[in-house]
Amino acid sequence: MKKKTRARAAIAGLGFSAMSRQPIGTIRELAATAVAAAAADAGLRLQDIDGLLLNKSPTAEPEELPLRLQNDLGLRDLGLLAAMDSEGSTAVQMVQYAAMAVREGLVKSVACVFADTPLKGPRAGGGDAFALAMPLTGVEGWEAQQGFLGATAAYALAARRHMALYGSTAEQLGAYALACRQWAALNPQAFLRKPMTMDDYLASPFVVEPFRVFDCCFPVNGAVALIITSADRAVDGPQPPVFIHGMGQGHRGRSGLSGDDPEVFTGAIQAGQIAYRSAGVNASDVTQCQFYDAFSYAGILGLEAYGLCPRGEGGAFVAQGHTAPGGKLPVNTGGGHLSGFYLQGMTPLSEAVIQARGAGGARQVVRNDLILVTGNGGCLDYHTCVLVSPHRTLA
Repeated sequence: MKKKTRARAAIAGLGFSAMSRQPIGTIRELAATAVAAAAADAGLRLQDIDGLLLNKSPTAEPEELPLRLQNDLGLRDLGLLAAMDSEGSTAVQMVQYAAMAVREGLVKSVACVFADTPLKGPRAGGGDAFALAMPLTGVEGWEAQQGFLGATAAYALAARRHMALYGSTAEQLGAYALACRQWAALNPQAFLRKPMTMDDYLASPFVVEPFRVFDCCFPVNGAVALIITSADRAVDGPQPPVFIHGMGQGHRGRSGLSGDDPEVFTGAIQAGQIAYRSAGVNASDVTQCQFYDAFSYAGILGLEAYGLCPRGEGGAFVAQGHTAPGGKLPVNTGGGHLSGFYLQGMTPLSEAVIQARGAGGARQVVRNDLILVTGNGGCLDYHTCVLVSPHRTLA
């Protein structure tokens, strides 16, 4: 580490609604439940919250998580209120903006909440959450006309590019999925805990090559909320504070020109560099990662983009067991999006809070000193990250 930094903001509360693959309520109802749970976890009354940030899924309608959630919760005289939309990077952005608002004195305690109900009926599958065409070419409507539908197809194309450039393999994608499953087996909250072998993985059906079923996230209905407050207030709360040290964003854009390679050279590189610099640390100081990994390739690429292994070697790094339980760099210790549950950016954020608090039970990682948490929206288009720690001062 290059210098000592002292955190001025922290995560003081974490709250969940019920989570299920069946209908369990509206987005609005689940969000209210999660915020109330987070406030109680932080030792606050709802009336103590003076900031509210909302994050809905890109597939949800605006009225499903309206600003009027303030009234549902009985919140008055808010100093900060916004509904944010930066796709899968939004949850981490909420934490960033809440921390900045607290540091600048706009508010004292901000609730950040994500809620979604992508599974609408008793036979609903996860595919409904990714059914929309994802524009990559810039030619209006081209993707839908060609049957190039959903995030799975877009990320599969990106994974193919990595394979072509660096020789990464299907077995390396499988190794990432297997590591997530091993972590999920230790997490009572995870949805997919059944042991899985490489043979199981390779025998599973393709969704879009090279992605098999186990390369894809597991959507659920539910909500997660966090309470962000000042570091001084968090220290006096009932839960161990999770201090926010560094943060960064990176959004490269797409030129559509040859040689741009947005599938492998993403804004995560910029986001990580800014976050490390703001926290006064290096990538080598990170002791665990909680990645936004809606697809296995996103986790492998995250290792490379955030400087945690050499370019092109993310697959080999995972195949060597480094991200699995007992590995030198634990990744997505709750099972992540693939085996834990997919509630977008709140999945990695919630696990980071649990790990930083030392509340992970059988999956708790001893080295929780500096946790990298990432968000990723579009098809590797929008990137955010935060660095959190149980230590207020990084030395």
